[in-house]
Amino acid sequence: MIKRNAEEILRRALTDNPVVFLNGARQTGKSTLVKTIPDAGDTGQYVTFDDVGMLAGAKSDPVGFLHSLRLPVVLDEVQRVPDLFLTIKAEVDRSRKAGRFLLTGSANALLLPHVADSLAGRMEIVTLWPFSQGELIGRKEDFIDVMFSSTFPARAVPALDRRSLIERIVTGGYPEAVARTDETRRAAWFGSYVTTILQRDVRDLARIEGLTALPRLLTMLAARSSTLLNVAQLSNNAALPQSTLKRYLTLLETTYLIKFLPAWSGNVGKRLMKTPKVLLCDTGVLGYLLGINASNLFQQPTSLGSMLETFIAMEISKQITWSAAQPTLYHFRTLRGQEVDLVLEHRSGKILGI
Repeated sequence: MIKRNAEEILRRALTDNPVVFLNGARQTGKSTLVKTIPDAGDTGQYVTFDDVGMLAGAKSDPVGFLHSLRLPVVLDEVQRVPDLFLTIKAEVDRSRKAGRFLLTGSANALLLPHVADSLAGRMEIVTLWPFSQGELIGRKEDFIDVMFSSTFPARAVPALDRRSLIERIVTGGYPEAVARTDETRRAAWFGSYVTTILQRDVRDLARIEGLTALPRLLTMLAARSSTLLNVAQLSNNAALPQSTLKRYLTLLETTYLIKFLPAWSGNVGKRLMKTPKVLLCDTGVLGYLLGINASNLFQQPTSLGSMLETFIAMEISKQITWSAAQPTLYHFRTLRGQEVDLVLEHRSGKILGI
């Protein structure tokens, strides 16, 4: 098993929090990771809500279901039972013992109101992204912490030719995609993955049927990855009212298909008014949606710039989750079009531009 750099963060969180939420996209290895945590399958219990019986029992009687469990407990894909969060809150308020509940979910906990409201102050959130490039070669990247340190040590960096870089970009970081060396089989997996997310997870979160515009919208966003989000133009091109478009964008962000990169400004109050960039969260999915493979990208590299920028932005996003600095990621652009692709802001106010 490939060691995940988030594992140490997760173990530390369980030592002083009654609830820890490991969230991230589907198929990033959350279930595999939590099963390596002590007590998940020994003195405690592991429950997945992908099991229809468990799901039905939890939905019909959340209180009785929770009381029937053996603590500590791992609850996998817990976003499928939103009523369970209030029950967990009541149980935690009775006993704040650390490590009682390890939750996993394929929806961003920060964007789920019932999670944020119910467990505020009681829960630590750890995000598991697809594999980073360092994880794939057994190395924990420390680029961010080195850049924010007072010295810049010399580093020997292995050479990476253009074709190898392109191969990494179009493969992405999902474990199943990485394991498939055949491009056709990898594309088949990406197709099934996107379909499952859009037809099941998004539908469950929205609680409505027939989100038929989402596949086309996602492809349009893929074509715009690493560019400024123009809501009015996108609304017109997708033939969607802006209110509907914004709701769909939130659903795609919640399920980790897209990510917004806010604009940096020295005036904190102006940041929310500035235009964010939109990123596809995995360049393997991005290439699949655009019909791009390694061969045609190498021969006709018109899309390489945006894909490379997306690739690097997501690698930095992954590394932030286990860095000591824990900076916030932005982009910067002037009215004249001068830009810094990535801006990392430390809590102390230090700024790093890439």
